Amino acid sequence: MPPNAVEPELDELYTTPPARFVTRREELAAAARADGRADDARRIRAARRPTLAAWAANLLLRSRPEESRRFLELGRALREAYRTLDAAGLKELSAERRRIVSALSGQAARLAREAGHELSGGVRQEVESTLRAVLADPDAADRWAGGRLESALTPPSEFDTARMPDVPPARRTTAPPAAPEAKDELAERRRRRRAGQLDRAREAADRAVRRLRQRRTAQTEAEARLTRAQDRHAEALDQLSTAERQLDRARETLRSAERERRHAEEHRASAAEALARAEREAREAAEKADRLATDS
Repeated sequence: MPPNAVEPELDELYTTPPARFVTRREELAAAARADGRADDARRIRAARRPTLAAWAANLLLRSRPEESRRFLELGRALREAYRTLDAAGLKELSAERRRIVSALSGQAARLAREAGHELSGGVRQEVESTLRAVLADPDAADRWAGGRLESALTPPSEFDTARMPDVPPARRTTAPPAAPEAKDELAERRRRRRAGQLDRAREAADRAVRRLRQRRTAQTEAEARLTRAQDRHAEALDQLSTAERQLDRARETLRSAERERRHAEEHRASAAEALARAEREAREAAEKADRLATDS
């Protein structure tokens, strides 16, 4: 086997419908162990079942690679426009963002339906949240591009360009033109005011990003706990099914043993009766022989 054989196996695993994830994981891990790939088997066994929304997002990436590539490029352009505060570019890209997020989430829903899972409204919203996060956050984009999401992603709230006000048009004025010195002073005051606003905005954005990362970490941990609990529940169900089958076999064995015991008891009773009869006959024969000997 090539050294990177486990990578396509993991890719396949994360596009396997969640209901079959645990079973398929065990099959792939067992096959890797049988091939002597113990490390690969451990990596496969460590994989956690994705939520339905994360699975749909993984399925979208693998099934629509060209659309996914263009979507990642759009995210880079949108983040650059946000960084440079290009209002015109933001307005154009945010409109394209809404259109493409809606279109891609619709494709994800269709792919999931074709794979046997109808996405509810809540799950569809989680898919859209994941796609918005991919546009807003380079870390989220990298995670989605890997195709192995375990839970839905959440976009940073401060990146919501739909809430950004349009740049107001310049007001016309009939005031006489200011002197060059006044213009310079006014421009300097405006520059300082904008610099102060920008500093405050950056500080607020930094605080928001820190809060977002903390909440995202908490959500990821909660999702991981949920996934582990779901895995344990599925494994317990498998163990229960195995135990029930073993119990059925044990009960059948017990019933068979009971039948054999009853037959043996009946056979012993018959043998005891035959023995008693033979003893009586032997006694009677001996007594008869004694009488004949005495008479003669």
